[in-house]
Amino acid sequence: MISDFKEIKVTGVMMNYYHICHRELWYFAHDLQMEHESDTVLIGKLIHEDSYDGDQKEIIFNDLIKLDRISSDGIVHEIKKSNKVENAHVWQLKYYLWILKQNGIDNIKGKIDYPKLRKTVTIELEEHDNEIIREKIKAIQELIRTNSPPLVNRKKICRNCSYFELCWS
Repeated sequence: MISDFKEIKVTGVMMNYYHICHRELWYFAHDLQMEHESDTVLIGKLIHEDSYDGDQKEIIFNDLIKLDRISSDGIVHEIKKSNKVENAHVWQLKYYLWILKQNGIDNIKGKIDYPKLRKTVTIELEEHDNEIIREKIKAIQELIRTNSPPLVNRKKICRNCSYFELCWS
């Protein structure tokens, strides 16, 4: 069990899961990872691999974030299959931009790419986002520190979740 906040490193995936499902976040953070069995995750990986030739892809930064790609104009791109949980995607990318800013990389922009939808959303880190992200990091750390997962909370998105059977069986 994780006992010290300083030991908890919040990753981009954790920031994403925080906005989708706290239970999924807890399972993921406690190494109960089901993504390897998910068709939805596999399809997303295939879309990622087949999109945007020529750009630098999958850049790991500080063991916290894995950037899907950086285009030749220096924009950080996050590639997603669907925009059903777009708010989670926005905060994941803002978190990436925030981490980069904390490490001296300023004035960088991001885009969420939905290749199947032929849609792109431009994301910028706003000044007020800094405090919001710090609060989210603390909330994630506190959630992860609990001894058991949060109570199950059925949502429309549950039926496509890789943790569905774990939560609902």
